[in-house]
Amino acid sequence: MRSMCVLFFCVCVSMFLHHAISQPPTESDTYTECTDGYHWDPQTQHCKDINECETIPEACKGEMKCFNHYGGYLCLPRSASVIPAHDPPNQIPPGLDNQPSEPYNPCPAGYEPQGDSCVDVDECERDEHDCQPSQDCINTEGSFTCQCPGGYRKVGTECIDIDECRYRYCQHRCVNVPGSFSCQCEPGFQLAGNNRSCIDVDECNMGAPCSQRCYNTYGTFLCRCEQGYELGPDGFACKDIDECSYSSYLCQYQCVNEPGKFSCICPEGYQLLGTRLCQDINECETGTHQCADGQTCVNIHGGHQCVDTNRCQEPYVQVSDNRCVCPVTKPGCRDLPFSIVHRYMSITSERSVPSDIFQIQATSVYPGAYNTFRIRSGDDNGDFYIRQINNISAMLVLARAVNGPKEYVLDLEMVSVNPLMSYQTSSALRLTVYVGPYAF
Repeated sequence: MRSMCVLFFCVCVSMFLHHAISQPPTESDTYTECTDGYHWDPQTQHCKDINECETIPEACKGEMKCFNHYGGYLCLPRSASVIPAHDPPNQIPPGLDNQPSEPYNPCPAGYEPQGDSCVDVDECERDEHDCQPSQDCINTEGSFTCQCPGGYRKVGTECIDIDECRYRYCQHRCVNVPGSFSCQCEPGFQLAGNNRSCIDVDECNMGAPCSQRCYNTYGTFLCRCEQGYELGPDGFACKDIDECSYSSYLCQYQCVNEPGKFSCICPEGYQLLGTRLCQDINECETGTHQCADGQTCVNIHGGHQCVDTNRCQEPYVQVSDNRCVCPVTKPGCRDLPFSIVHRYMSITSERSVPSDIFQIQATSVYPGAYNTFRIRSGDDNGDFYIRQINNISAMLVLARAVNGPKEYVLDLEMVSVNPLMSYQTSSALRLTVYVGPYAF
């Protein structure tokens, strides 16, 4: 009996619904009731979803975030993301589901009929997609996808810039820009062909400001100078070194500074020996003297002297070159040396003392004779003295330092005494000593 009542109730409800649907609605029929979570939209004459996240104050509590959903809402953690689906068609009021709003499409979603077949619908071309403005719509078979451009990644529905610098793509410095990045190099380097590595820049071949020599090093360069120059405070310019100011011993006479070097010069009458020493020029050997006939050229330090070939004075007579004899037959020769020999020598200034400068040697020796040597004349200041070596020789010694130019004419006398024969005689050597103007 209970089963029959249930069956009768179902048949009655079925007949009632069939009768209600089969009756066409009149103009006065209105359906404004919607299910929970929707409200009636008079403009579209459809039920529209209610956004509870906007209408309900503090819909979600604590650290939960409100996400609107069709017919309701969800409370999820703030870190959660929801990928929204396509908006479903608005809810059709009861009793109007049999009124088609679009032509019947026998093809699957994302396709449309074309003749006897179904072809894909390009939602991207028709602008029937929901991709964000920052995203690219990519059509697929029966659907489409939203992709982010290069340099971005998809987070939820948004495209977020990828910070490529976090992955250390660059060797030196990385600069992140929206959708991309760029690599930069430290000073002294430049980007390689891969735009990521840094290679050394050869500044020397790119106009480095070195005034003389440039040496490329890793990441920089060094300036160096030629010999005779030193690097300036700026590290680029080279300035000449004044070698002459560093020492007074570089040259024997005078130092002359030149760009990058120095040279030594000698005074008149001297010539350079090597690079720094000065040597006297022997004008008598080179033939550059101006001595006349009847004169003899005597070379001295820094010059020369022209002396008469016959320097014998009365009562002496010349018997050979440089030798004069005073005849015993002349009364004036009684107290004079029997012979005078002329000799010439030159010494430098500032010579160390005492210094042996000239040796006297007897040319004639008589048996039983005793010889003594003395300075007869010419040494008024006591600058010289005689040191006798033996019976036949003696040494002229410079006793005090002298500076030139100066000239001495010394008569060096050898007195011979023979006590057995009661005989005494003497001879002299007239030595002209020229003191040069320099210590060389």
